[in-house]
Amino acid sequence: MKMTQDAKWMQRAFELAEKAKSHDEVPVGAVIVFENQIIGEGWNQPISSSDPTAHAEIMALRDAGNNIGNYRLPNTTMYVTLEPCVMCAGAIVHARLEKLVYAAGDPKTGACGSVFNLLQSEELNHKVDIEQGIMENESRSLIQTFFKEKRAK
Repeated sequence: MKMTQDAKWMQRAFELAEKAKSHDEVPVGAVIVFENQIIGEGWNQPISSSDPTAHAEIMALRDAGNNIGNYRLPNTTMYVTLEPCVMCAGAIVHARLEKLVYAAGDPKTGACGSVFNLLQSEELNHKVDIEQGIMENESRSLIQTFFKEKRAK
């Protein structure tokens, strides 16, 4: 079976989530794609960097901005293993991404449909298309296992 492009990019985000886990960070990974090329990657690093803004999405946005020399990222898609929080959703809107694809929803802090939907708010000047569910089970399992292991220590 041929892997879809969306599944291919989400698989890379999942690999980055595993990298975060290997550094004892909450396992979330993100990639930003433009014209079928990854232009930015990130994984959760707030603990190791002592930076509350070092979420996977923010790291990927920073990487993409540096790589293309612009803080605006039109016509791009972000793939992330967990639904973005309010901070990350706001950054995605400001960067003018075209689309967000996330694996697992976050019923406690998700800002792209679960608790809030900032990406499609009528009050904001930019809307981002949203797709959810690619590798949902794998991503949810990775996060749940991480926290079960943390609680068991």
